[in-house]
Amino acid sequence: MLLSVTTTHRPAADLGFLLHKHPDRAQRFEVSTGAAHVFYPEVTEERTTATLLLDVDPIGLVRKGGNTLGQYVNDRPYAASSLLSVAIGKVFGTAMRGRCDARPELAATPIPLELRLPACPRAHARRLFEPLGWSVEATPIPLDPAFPDWGDSPYVDLCLRGTLRLADALTQLYVLLPVLDDAKHYWVAADEVDKLLRAGKEWLATHPDRELITTRYLAHKRRYTEEAMARLTELDDRPEEDVDEQEQPERLPTLAQLRREAIVGQLRDLGAHRIVDLGCGEGRLLRELVTDPAFTEIVGVDVAAKPLRVAAARVERFADRQRARVTLHQGSVTYADPRITGYDAVVLCEVIEHVDPPRLPALAEAVFGAARPRHVLVTTPNVEYNVRWETLPAGRVRHHDHRFEWTRAELAAWADGVCAAHGYRVRHVPVGEVDPEVGAPTQLAVFTREAV
Repeated sequence: MLLSVTTTHRPAADLGFLLHKHPDRAQRFEVSTGAAHVFYPEVTEERTTATLLLDVDPIGLVRKGGNTLGQYVNDRPYAASSLLSVAIGKVFGTAMRGRCDARPELAATPIPLELRLPACPRAHARRLFEPLGWSVEATPIPLDPAFPDWGDSPYVDLCLRGTLRLADALTQLYVLLPVLDDAKHYWVAADEVDKLLRAGKEWLATHPDRELITTRYLAHKRRYTEEAMARLTELDDRPEEDVDEQEQPERLPTLAQLRREAIVGQLRDLGAHRIVDLGCGEGRLLRELVTDPAFTEIVGVDVAAKPLRVAAARVERFADRQRARVTLHQGSVTYADPRITGYDAVVLCEVIEHVDPPRLPALAEAVFGAARPRHVLVTTPNVEYNVRWETLPAGRVRHHDHRFEWTRAELAAWADGVCAAHGYRVRHVPVGEVDPEVGAPTQLAVFTREAV
């Protein structure tokens, strides 16, 4: 089982400093499944390659289990898998942490890298690595070159090229190799959730296949997967480059955090105590609401079962008194639901833009007509602000599931129509930094029912 790491960053021989392995010396490391060897097949100022060879002991690998033929004759010694991931963590652990006392500025610098895995499971390689900035070359490996009619094997010769910090490249491999293989060789326990979130903290939350990665890395154990999904740094509705809080010099709050703070502040000012979070998703707003004892009853409703399971896992971690104030239901924003009538406030946080425009009258009727709370709070993106994010192509919405994004005038027109039809008044509150030309990134409409 091989992994080669090549750089052309000059002087290329400094790769030895980053890996903490001297290019002039071959080294051996004992690992739980055999022995790992590190050596440098090429070292020049223009190009240097370090190779990690994992020599798996198949007998030792199954010594604690039964000795069936299938346990001895398999791809474990050859194809990249969780075995190689563990070896990377042990042999290159300091490099993964980005520590290099001899060349600290180099450790913090993205450099041209080429990673090669000569035998790697082919499924999902492109969809996992390309979103991380890698150029992916996956060359199919035939079952037997002497018999081309037999076709290709389930493996590819995988070559990744990109410009990244070495620490980032190694941590991505560390997480994604078990995901590609989908057959971890060791028992997955609760501490694997922490391990995953530590290794993926810089990129996993914004990866389009984060659920696939989390599920496979945690060996399809639902409890751990739901916990990990609940704890992941949440995706904001800004372009990815703007979401990475690690790049913010003072760790500024995300737009999503500002939205939640604005909603909670408005609910306090309105004197609302019994709240419905309609379209609650994974329960992030519920977490904010439950910390304030002024909110005596909190109901989360979502149409999708999977986010509700994540929300339920989050609620289970609340203190007993907090958990007693929260109820979760499955339901739709476009159908009248007697379970949410009579509440002080209904919140639709980043919900309406996910509804097809022809269904908006049904939403208005279900919320303002049937549920008829004293207050309704609606947040939605301000499409005018999109021009301020250079990484968002012109004409593109912030999220692939957005059916529309409104200007401030369009939200005002919709809100006025709702008020006229259902007896509410509305005021508009900007959320986020207000640009003098295009306004704030998020629009918050606060509806209050007229006295009868």
